[in-house]
Amino acid sequence: MIEIRFHGRGGQGAVKASDILAMAAFEEGKQVQAFPFFGVERRGAPVTAFTRISEDEIRIHSYIYEPDILVVLDPSLIGAVPISEGLKPNGKIIINTQKNPDDFTFPDAESPEVFVANCSAIAVKHGLGSESAPIVNTAILGAIASATKLVKIDSIMKAIKEKIPVQKEKNALAAKESYDNLQK
Repeated sequence: MIEIRFHGRGGQGAVKASDILAMAAFEEGKQVQAFPFFGVERRGAPVTAFTRISEDEIRIHSYIYEPDILVVLDPSLIGAVPISEGLKPNGKIIINTQKNPDDFTFPDAESPEVFVANCSAIAVKHGLGSESAPIVNTAILGAIASATKLVKIDSIMKAIKEKIPVQKEKNALAAKESYDNLQK
């Protein structure tokens, strides 16, 4: 079983990204769970969402405390909240940023693999949100598919088109662009 924890801010779409990833994995025949944790429910407040993906039945029904993969939609959360807390050794961290992977250190994580994609720029390019408030959830899904190989990019794009209510094609293209431009 692979456990993924998403960190974002209210309004960025972390919960929706978690749901779409689960939907794409389910369409590929995997067992899935996706659920949020909100805390203070307001735009801009830290939001955590969780996804489990397994070949077998998932019997755990709790938050994810020791994820295999961390997804960071807003890099300003790094240092502000304990992002890498509990990350399994050699876990993957996927960050929406214009920085390089080497620019990040996570002292409380053992040998993490860091991946980056400028999902904010990709989202703005495709008209998803604005420069001051890009909506990066679909773009980050392409980065997840590229970094983890858990699901195919075609499954992600199909799930986006089924689950996102507006600008379906633009959202799918944003995912494909981040898939193609992931850096390690």
